[in-house]
Amino acid sequence: MLAAAPARARARATFRRVTAFAASAVIVALGAAGPAATPARGAAESTGQQARASDLAELASIGVPAAWRVTRGRGVTVGVLDTGVDQAVPDLSGSVTTGPDFTGAADPPGYRPPHSHGTFIASLIAGHGTGPGRASGVIGVAPAARILSVRVILDDDEPGFPIYNANDHYETAIASGIRYAVRHGVAVINMSLGSASAARPVRAAVGYAISRGVVVVASAGNNGAAPGRSSRYSYPASFTGVISVGAVGGDHQRAAFSDRNASVVICAPGVAVVGAAPGGGYLAVNGTSPASAFVAGVAALIRSRYPRLSPAQVRQALVSSARYRPAGGYRPGVGFGEVDAGAALKAAAGLAAQRPGPGLAPAAHFGSGPLPGPIQVVHRDRARIAGSERLAAAGAAGFLIALAALAVVLLRVARNSGRGGGARRDRRYGSVRIS
Repeated sequence: MLAAAPARARARATFRRVTAFAASAVIVALGAAGPAATPARGAAESTGQQARASDLAELASIGVPAAWRVTRGRGVTVGVLDTGVDQAVPDLSGSVTTGPDFTGAADPPGYRPPHSHGTFIASLIAGHGTGPGRASGVIGVAPAARILSVRVILDDDEPGFPIYNANDHYETAIASGIRYAVRHGVAVINMSLGSASAARPVRAAVGYAISRGVVVVASAGNNGAAPGRSSRYSYPASFTGVISVGAVGGDHQRAAFSDRNASVVICAPGVAVVGAAPGGGYLAVNGTSPASAFVAGVAALIRSRYPRLSPAQVRQALVSSARYRPAGGYRPGVGFGEVDAGAALKAAAGLAAQRPGPGLAPAAHFGSGPLPGPIQVVHRDRARIAGSERLAAAGAAGFLIALAALAVVLLRVARNSGRGGGARRDRRYGSVRIS
């Protein structure tokens, strides 16, 4: 279930006392699947500039400027399965297509969802800034990419949130959202959400997405501060094939809240991350949710430049190029290290230069050129060939003679068996035994 933790409730109370954005302040902490509270409103131009400065610092820390010299994500659509995205946000205007709402009637009739969490996440992936020359506001990792918003969960301050999370409907909603996104052409799916339940419908939908060549990214979860040496597993992040993302701070160490278990593949910044909010404001957020969005953005850059790479190859590019690798190469909580967008594109280029194996990516991702013609073999020694043909004919004749002799022997054995020999039924046990 998607349950709001007490720490998140305290964070919401703190948030409601905040009336203006401050780049260094943590306004709300998001749960593993947890939506954000209603964001700050009335952001001034100076606030947009503060957001840009903080945003660029985060992007530089994961090598995005180097990746932009190759691609900014044009031609790729990222499915954001979340609480919905506010299309009117200046930082996202013109970049969002809204899909269906699979959350049903959890909220009262006539209620308008705030779309807080989904808007924030979408801006980290494909925000393109705002203002004159788009010189302020949030720039996402893949600013030229498009977003397909599919609403599958509720923000935690929506009236229907407790009801929605008290039943299994959300599991069907997430599975339906995944399938919808795949059928509508996304190259990457981001799910900054999670549950302790390994729901079969979601697992099947994830498998369906990956089999269709879609890269699936999800947040690892925010239960890392719980006692114990490891955290419980969160789904869909822990399903096979999903790129599970943990969060690190500015020191490149695991954030205290970030889950630490063997599902984590890679990590990204997740402390005081700045993103857009409905109404034109901005948020600074703690959580594995923004970390997942950063990695999904890098995956979008890779698929934009190298669309033939399979999900497994995209994962390999991300893992093999990670920076700040832990001792031993892997550690639960940070995975194989911190994502590096520029290095990941270089690794992807190397993989793209190799001939892809069959079945690794959708057929539509490969060219449809003519197949090679029939192979022609030129024989130079005709006498040797004729001799080989005669030898093969003689061998075939000998085989037929031997087969006929064997048939005669078997026929005689069968006649003798009919006269009383062979197997008979054991009356004591009712089974067949050899006489």
